[in-house]
Amino acid sequence: MASLMKQRVIHVFTHDSIGLGEDGPTHQSIEHAASLRLIPGLDVWRPADTAETAVAWSVALSNRNKPTAMLLSRQNLPYLAKKDLGDISRGAYVLSEPADVGLNKKAKAVIIATGSEVQLAVAAQKLLAERKIPVRVVSMPSTTTFDREDAKYKKLVLPTGLPRIAVEMGVTDGWWKYGCAAVVGIDTFGESAPAGVLFKHFGFTPENVADTVQAALRRAR
Repeated sequence: MASLMKQRVIHVFTHDSIGLGEDGPTHQSIEHAASLRLIPGLDVWRPADTAETAVAWSVALSNRNKPTAMLLSRQNLPYLAKKDLGDISRGAYVLSEPADVGLNKKAKAVIIATGSEVQLAVAAQKLLAERKIPVRVVSMPSTTTFDREDAKYKKLVLPTGLPRIAVEMGVTDGWWKYGCAAVVGIDTFGESAPAGVLFKHFGFTPENVADTVQAALRRAR
């Protein structure tokens, strides 16, 4: 109704992942992010840390003629080092380049992640660096905002010719529109188990993300 009426309403949602594993699928509303992103006129933000949350809140307040949905984590998340905060408000930005992990090479692939999975993407980037594979990490806290950006900025963040791998604890369907070569996601409901067990079960480990990137690169040859 807020979208239909073009009202500045800010909806705050939590339990955005399988991170609170032992609460089970009723407390892991991982299928809802994709549903919310389909609502016309609704901005959806899934921030990865305090800085992205602050920017998302600022954008929500500036959205005078549309509502915003904030999808927040319940588990503790680390602050992710950034050069600046300027491009967060555009929905997606380059968080880390190969040079940030000691590789003086151009990226061969791009890992796109949202929310609590951004730290996983950064960990996978470091693991790939040890394998001498340079990759870029893009944090995309708001697909709905990024989709409204001009083609020049989109190409700047997601260069053509580089395989893209999306990482999100949720439905994979919405990620293929970005030309992804692979998506590490969950096309089922969550499960009840300790978080660490679920992360491994569903493939949300640095090793699996890194292996997925390497497999995408092999297919691209």
